[in-house]
Amino acid sequence: MSTKKDKLNQKDYYYMKLAFKLAEDNYGLTGENPSVGCVIVKNDKVISTGKTGINGKPHAEFNAIKSSKEALKDSKMYVSLEPCTHYGKTPPCSKLIIKSKIKEVIFSIIDIDERTAFKSFKIFKKHNIKVKSGILKNEGKIFYKSYLFNKIKKLPFVTGKLAVSKDHFILSSKKKRITNEYSDNITQLLRYRNDSILISSKTLNLDNPKLNCRLQGLSSFSPKRFIIDRKLSINNNSFICSTANTRNTIIFYNNGLKSKINQLSKKGIKLIKLPIDKRNFFDLKLILSKIYSLGCRNLLVEGGKNLTKSFLSNKLFNQFYLFKSSTKFGSSGKLKVTGELRLLNYIFKNSEKINTYTDKDIIKLYSK
Repeated sequence: MSTKKDKLNQKDYYYMKLAFKLAEDNYGLTGENPSVGCVIVKNDKVISTGKTGINGKPHAEFNAIKSSKEALKDSKMYVSLEPCTHYGKTPPCSKLIIKSKIKEVIFSIIDIDERTAFKSFKIFKKHNIKVKSGILKNEGKIFYKSYLFNKIKKLPFVTGKLAVSKDHFILSSKKKRITNEYSDNITQLLRYRNDSILISSKTLNLDNPKLNCRLQGLSSFSPKRFIIDRKLSINNNSFICSTANTRNTIIFYNNGLKSKINQLSKKGIKLIKLPIDKRNFFDLKLILSKIYSLGCRNLLVEGGKNLTKSFLSNKLFNQFYLFKSSTKFGSSGKLKVTGELRLLNYIFKNSEKINTYTDKDIIKLYSK
């Protein structure tokens, strides 16, 4: 027999799930801020909802409060993450919650940001607002895995992606496409969900990729493009160069002709000069740190064989998507990655097939 407490808990779980559904809408699109969902309930009825705005503002709580058409006095607020209590680019949400006379605030997990962490309890209780946390706590930790990593490591959350033939080639002398159009849509979705993308100049010159999101209506959410190009060997006529501007294209280099530097700069490409080690390699962690300093929090690495191997060897991937075709390339195949796939399976202990339609292709997600 269910008790009154059980029913209350079920309602808390229901409204918190709704908050996470809202947060999911803008996941990866909120810049330096986490994507948060907010639900306001009064007399067991949802009277308003909100989610973090594109690029991180306004915050979810602000949007929910401002969009309510009913008085908020004595209502409950469900938030997927602890409401902010500090002044930043916007005033603290806690101040607006207090002003709105909301009687109870329920959130899933503590915000790891030291400016806010645990502070909401004291602030709300001081104003006679009930506070409760821990609803769907495990789900919250999974949902905010990249945000928590960002805050702790001061690095972007790195997702790897590689497409291979059934016999483990990533290039063919006869076929341009490795996987099918359904898999390509998933790739576009990954680009939509990540604010930045990284490739090497070798891959760029070989494939002339667009690196944009080509899902209908979502092209404006294409990621910022980063290229590792030690000697500035990038093809001036590539799609990347022809579509570059000061906001979307950055090259990490070590040395290059002055004339090439001027050409790329005139195209609007930002050039960042970095040191190399005795093996003529960049410090990939330094590159990640630079990307983080430019405001990027979720990085997709669509590397070729060498860049993928370097990231795997340095254990810099947080998760990895492997797209596997049902077609063998055989004698037309180039650049086999069997060794890299062994390394992938060694580093990541968890893997699962993505449950979406891709016809005969298989997509596996590797995670820690």
